[in-house]
Amino acid sequence: MTDLHFRSATSLMRGLRQGEFSARDLLEHFLARIDRLNPSINAVILQDRPGARARADAADAARARGESLGALHGLPMTVKESYDVAGMPTTWGIPELRDNVVSQDALAVQRLTAAGANVFGKTNVPIRLADFQSYNAIYGTTGNPWNPERTPGGSSGGSAAALAAGLTGLEIGSDIGGSIRNPAHFCGVFGHKPTWNLCPMRGHALGGVLTPTDISVIGPLARSAYDLEMSLRLMAVPDVMEAPGLQVNLRGLHEPTSALRVAVWDSDPMCPSSDAVVKRVRAVAQTLADQGAAVSDTARPEFSPEHSHEIFNALLASAMSARMPDADFAAMVARAERASPQDRSPVAQQARWQTLRARDWVRLNESRTKLRWAWHRFFERHDVLITPIMPTSAFAHDHKAFGQRTIDIDGQQLPYFNQTFWAGLAGVSYLPATVIPGGQGPDGLPIGVQLIGPAYSDMRLIQLAQRLEALGFAFAAPPACA
Repeated sequence: MTDLHFRSATSLMRGLRQGEFSARDLLEHFLARIDRLNPSINAVILQDRPGARARADAADAARARGESLGALHGLPMTVKESYDVAGMPTTWGIPELRDNVVSQDALAVQRLTAAGANVFGKTNVPIRLADFQSYNAIYGTTGNPWNPERTPGGSSGGSAAALAAGLTGLEIGSDIGGSIRNPAHFCGVFGHKPTWNLCPMRGHALGGVLTPTDISVIGPLARSAYDLEMSLRLMAVPDVMEAPGLQVNLRGLHEPTSALRVAVWDSDPMCPSSDAVVKRVRAVAQTLADQGAAVSDTARPEFSPEHSHEIFNALLASAMSARMPDADFAAMVARAERASPQDRSPVAQQARWQTLRARDWVRLNESRTKLRWAWHRFFERHDVLITPIMPTSAFAHDHKAFGQRTIDIDGQQLPYFNQTFWAGLAGVSYLPATVIPGGQGPDGLPIGVQLIGPAYSDMRLIQLAQRLEALGFAFAAPPACA
């Protein structure tokens, strides 16, 4: 039988309903795990133990009276530090915001707690949520439970690490450049990046900003694809301003696996995959082929990878620039104005993208819309695209300046941020993507595999992940966290 701390949230909820254990017992079990294991990985960086114990006792009392608090009645969980949780600081790892204690929960947190979840803590992030690693000057560095000398990913690195180490029952993160998906991959858990704006982000922004950030989404991470479905159904509800006229009705995966049309894109010159990653992507594709699915390794949407990646980089830089301090943005404006029109260096291009005029952004957005239509035509012929999410398994901590970092892909050194290529394919075009555990590489570290589908096919992707989970692509516990 699976250890309590490594069971899925779905299984834990079943145990709570059947009286196998109480909400207080389950909470204390996770807290004891944190006391024992968290010092070595530093995933959970804030806790409200007194409040969590009181809520657990209230959940047990309600159950004893025959009352149901909802689908997550009594489930202990943590959330990414970037979500507002009343009474806790929201800093995004920025030292100047160390004392930014908020008074209201983010909307997603409100929905999960309204369903009975007991949010007892927060998990670590990189500064401004802008890295494939999770470290900052406030809370320190988070290690990967499979090997603390490696990164757990970012920016939802603490989320994925806490799940993989068995420190929490469920997690939610956010994703603009792979920040749900690459930690899921590095830590061997499930993660889902929803269709853009499917899950309202209110309360996941600094300074009370209410406008959704371009490309950025919030979504669940978990030890099972069944937990992803349970979480997404709670999160994917229109906000109160849209609710009078909108409702969400996500279509499920009703046809047999043998009827699916599957495309595979396992490597690309823009970001070559390591041999270990290619093998795991192909293993997932072969498993679907063995189930009778039609699989193509040559089908591609009708655009060049270079064009898609450039549009993604430009719009990503523009979106992220809103998080820059005013002085830094002013310096970037000056840098862009100094650069000659002929200067196409990465530094000059980044400065231009981070300081786009509205007219230029609209033109880039039109290019993005053409990409979206190309994807639409592609998904008229295929149900799902299988890709990597990162080119390697988890790499060693690297805290050098961004410009000094590289990524080693089977001995080939590439620029650090080339790694956004696979995340950007889905991100720039607002597509949903699910990462599943694909197995382990020769280094013993987990490798995730990405499933991309058409807009609003979120539930179909998650239910395909459930089928693959049943076929062996499931969460495995890190040996050091037994």
